[in-house]
Amino acid sequence: MMDPIWGFVIAGSLVVFALKLAGYLVSQRLVEGPALSRVAALVTVALLASLVVSQTLGDNGSLVLDARVPAVAAAGALLWLRAPFIVVIVAAAVIAGLLRLLFGMP
Repeated sequence: MMDPIWGFVIAGSLVVFALKLAGYLVSQRLVEGPALSRVAALVTVALLASLVVSQTLGDNGSLVLDARVPAVAAAGALLWLRAPFIVVIVAAAVIAGLLRLLFGMP
């Protein structure tokens, strides 16, 4: 008998495949509109905000303040300054790494 987790993996794979296929079937004029560009920008912000919240809260609901908090703050500042996304990611990783190296932060 198959483990139930494999059912979820297969279902998720089929959903991702269907979304990818839908991307090829959608008209190009629908994709290039200003409304979709605005939605894509807002989705990026929403995903970053959800990542911040989920990574800041610990497993038992307690607040965890470690090297991630200053790194995320720096990433937020760089995004506000409209830095390229790769620069934001690298800067946040470097800040978190340096804080962990120099101060032994978890």
